[in-house]
Amino acid sequence: MADDWLWSTAADLGRRIGAGEIDPVALARAHLDAIDGHALRDRIYARLTPDRALAEAGAARDRARVGRRLGPLDGVPVSWKDLFDTAGHGTEAGSALLAGRVPARDAVVLRNATAAGLVCLGKTHMSELAFSGLGYNPVTGTPPALHDADAVPGGSSSGAAASVAFGLAAAGIGSDTGGSVRIPAVWNDLVGLKTTSGRLSLEGVVPLAESFDTVGPLCRSVEDAALLLAALEGTAAPDLTGVSLDGARLMVLDTVATEDLRDAPRAGFQRAVERLQAAGAVVEHRELPLVAEALALSPALYAPEAYATWKDVIEAAPDKMYDEILARFRGGAGVTAVEFIQAWQELRRLRVRWNTAVAGYDAVIIPTAANLPPKLQRLTDERDYYVTENLMTLRNTRIGNLFGLCVLTLPTGVPATGISLLCPPHAEERLLRLGAAAEAALA
Repeated sequence: MADDWLWSTAADLGRRIGAGEIDPVALARAHLDAIDGHALRDRIYARLTPDRALAEAGAARDRARVGRRLGPLDGVPVSWKDLFDTAGHGTEAGSALLAGRVPARDAVVLRNATAAGLVCLGKTHMSELAFSGLGYNPVTGTPPALHDADAVPGGSSSGAAASVAFGLAAAGIGSDTGGSVRIPAVWNDLVGLKTTSGRLSLEGVVPLAESFDTVGPLCRSVEDAALLLAALEGTAAPDLTGVSLDGARLMVLDTVATEDLRDAPRAGFQRAVERLQAAGAVVEHRELPLVAEALALSPALYAPEAYATWKDVIEAAPDKMYDEILARFRGGAGVTAVEFIQAWQELRRLRVRWNTAVAGYDAVIIPTAANLPPKLQRLTDERDYYVTENLMTLRNTRIGNLFGLCVLTLPTGVPATGISLLCPPHAEERLLRLGAAAEAALA
């Protein structure tokens, strides 16, 4: 029975707890035992919080027995990316620069999740300071990829994805600045939700570039994503009943996002589009040159803010960093304040143009990633390959961040490939309802 628990959706576990079929303490122990016995545990979890997990599970059991559960996920165990402050436990953001950092308080989203009854299993490995989409971290640990032991898992929420993909958490909570929830989700056949910037609190979250940083779940179903969003926010989940794609207008973005796709991502996306059409969606293809204009602004936006945030810490001990990540941060040093402000001014204008161009559609759809997980050995052997593959990995996902959108990635049925649905800012409820209908069509 415990083996079945390890692969269930978070929503199903919550329902079974509510029905008295699962003891939350037994569920937490099953996950902790699975983690302890897993050969790759130290590559997935940076540190565990077993005492906290069992105490929270015990409280959830007591509430369930008297019919006073805090919510639909009360008693469900999840993992947390190692940039969410956890009181009394190390939060080091995958960097030796922050070794020994122990916050006194939980991050706000962790407090909200705890108030909803979620059980904290521990902290997962990540790309160093969250500044890579590949998931390779030679400093603190590189998690495994689901389909290829020789490949990287996607980042920066790499361990969050691995914890779910390998049956070591019911869901993982990650962050997304340029694709850091969606890339590890797609490469590990999970659902990933990039929330609108500002929707979920960043208080107690180690920053990368706060103008783009967002919090979101990696999980096994759209229902899980909806319930986790509600738990992180302290609100009620959207109603996903009665969803349908019949008559939904979807726009395939043919500028940049569908260019230079590798064979598997192309096949997965085409399969997904065909299934959405078969379910009643009306799919149109459009080119929006403004997307390329926005992507061209990225170097003047991301690295300068990230370097401004971390410059003093980095330059006090640069030898502690992986050289590729160090180079990415230092790439922001040469951008002037004038260039940074002008880039933001132009991006705001482009966001208005985007909103006008897509206003008649229920969602924009794109391949989540243009490539498959690269081989780790080649990334370490060839610097140019590391740089170009990292940029290709984040190319499509950055569209959602640059335009300030909420985005949901779903598995296509072709391993390690995904389709993303892009909706306007703060339209997560609409996005999740569309996503639930799309998920049923793709099953």
